[in-house]
Amino acid sequence: MFFYKVLVSSQRYHGNEPLTYSSEDALNRGQLVVVPLQRQTVVGLVSDKTTKPAFKTKPIVSWLEYCLPITSLQLLTWLGEYYPAPIGAITNLFIPTNITLVPRKESKVSVSAPVEIINLPSLTDEQKRTLLSIDGFPKDQSILLHGDTGTGKTRIYLELASRQLARGSSVLVLTPEIGLTPQLVGSFQRAFNELVVVIHSGLSPGERKKAWLSILEAKQPLVVIGPRSALFSPISKLGLIVVDEMHESAYKQEQAPYYQSLRVAAKLASLHKAQLIMGSATPNVTDYYIAKARGVPILRMKELAVSTSHAKSSVRVISAQNKDHFSRNPYLSNELIESLETTLNHGAQSLIFLNRRGTARLVACQICGWQSRCPNCDLALTYHGDSHSMRCHTCGYKAKAIVHCPICSSTEILYKSIGTKSIVETLEHLFPKARIQRFDTDNKKAERFEQHYDQVMSGKIDILVGTQLITKGLDLPKLAFVGVVTADTNLTFPDYTAEERTYQLLTQIIGRIGRGHIAGQAIIQTHNPESYVIQTAISRDWDTFYADQLHERQKFLFPPFCYLLKLSCTRKTIASCMKSAQALLSNLQQLGLPLRIIGPTPSFYEKSAKGYTWQLVVKAKNRQHLVHIAHFLPAGWSYDLDPTNLL
Repeated sequence: MFFYKVLVSSQRYHGNEPLTYSSEDALNRGQLVVVPLQRQTVVGLVSDKTTKPAFKTKPIVSWLEYCLPITSLQLLTWLGEYYPAPIGAITNLFIPTNITLVPRKESKVSVSAPVEIINLPSLTDEQKRTLLSIDGFPKDQSILLHGDTGTGKTRIYLELASRQLARGSSVLVLTPEIGLTPQLVGSFQRAFNELVVVIHSGLSPGERKKAWLSILEAKQPLVVIGPRSALFSPISKLGLIVVDEMHESAYKQEQAPYYQSLRVAAKLASLHKAQLIMGSATPNVTDYYIAKARGVPILRMKELAVSTSHAKSSVRVISAQNKDHFSRNPYLSNELIESLETTLNHGAQSLIFLNRRGTARLVACQICGWQSRCPNCDLALTYHGDSHSMRCHTCGYKAKAIVHCPICSSTEILYKSIGTKSIVETLEHLFPKARIQRFDTDNKKAERFEQHYDQVMSGKIDILVGTQLITKGLDLPKLAFVGVVTADTNLTFPDYTAEERTYQLLTQIIGRIGRGHIAGQAIIQTHNPESYVIQTAISRDWDTFYADQLHERQKFLFPPFCYLLKLSCTRKTIASCMKSAQALLSNLQQLGLPLRIIGPTPSFYEKSAKGYTWQLVVKAKNRQHLVHIAHFLPAGWSYDLDPTNLL
């Protein structure tokens, strides 16, 4: 009789340690097994062999012929230590839910033999210099590729992937959104054909299992492409990991375990001794600072990859304070409407961007551009219509909603916003013959961007209307005009990353034009045209923006100058929330650790169907102090370690 420690893949198991089972057969580390758990049978992963325990054990029901690479097991173990969470939830990331549904003889996937790699597009001089720089570093060196939009970062990825495949090593390419996958996959498939495997949650369970097995059983190197979940694919020999659009918030898992993909990718690269390439036109301030502090090479790219005779794209800023600009429509300026008309007449494509993230409402003066901000945190206050008050959802500061602007005494205070559906209705009225398509998180499956990708690329859609999805890394050859309805929206969010997100979004959306295909124009509507965030985004002045952000974050102690832990509890009543939060605050203060605790305060989304949610934000210089707190939270409390925002 043999005894094994098994990591069970089940959300029902909330423990942090593997369970012990018996087996009459000898098994290997990483082998998949079926084991009893409570009244169910679940899939598990053999983590190690052990001696006969003092307690009675249950037998392993059956075992599968699938065996995960040791590096997958090592990554799983590290993940549980770095992002504390129930081991059942962590193991779930590594194993398809339907792995036992089909007998092995029916599920075995054969992968075609390697095909000849076709010639890739010619490299520009800057791309050649960048690759030469990469060649000068060790093969397992992490590199931050800071390339402006349109400079051809994907071409760099293709060249590096080609080299790894030639050496017999596989490549993992991460993309932040499934919607971006068709364009990225197309680029790699044109170069590497059948060697490309796509895996993501948008696939059917059967398709996802087939892709997973093709990776596990591959006898030759592959290019695996997918969102953050692709990190846990069973790749045996990995030579290169690419994290494209590394700044995107979609790389943060928003449920346990709350992992950050960039950190996991770095660990996976270390386990495989692989190269990690992190690419972005607008890297996060924290990631950029950490890269510099750790001596990670930062390679800058500024030259367009597509040579063009067109004049440089023009960007116009329209002040929303001047109502003369909005005589035809209260939300779309006359200039924006006229540019749409001109673009339609020329048979080109337009894109209208509205950053409608969350439910926060703008509190700003329409005359001078003043915005309500917390005196303690320097973060935007949120307006609550039910109590007609403004509140900081970080420190708890509260004030009555204002009637007069404190700067110019105007009574024209804006407390409302507009959605993408309203924009589409307006455009349909203005341009009844135009082909208009909306892309945002409200889309049904048939309406999603990936379903209309070919139509968008071919120019069969005249006007695209959407939120953050359409700002991310897309190269649309027929796009000639970009309109930003309200550039200030992100600045109104009560979070330390609000300015960073605004800079990134504006830079990315402006970067959809002027890529060398056709002449481009952008119109940015804003209540605060003199904002340094907006001005630096338009001019692509990263250095000025970065320096200012570091100064602000050091002053108010936010990352990268500390680590963050967000603690949340939901109760049926506000009184119960407050009592529980105060009790936890008292316990944290008694730990004697060097912590800075903000709150308790209502969460940004305070009320839900489950009740009321309050939170505490804990800052620490030592991350292990926060890991310690996460391990010993009272029942009913959840945590987010290294949150990307405090909303």
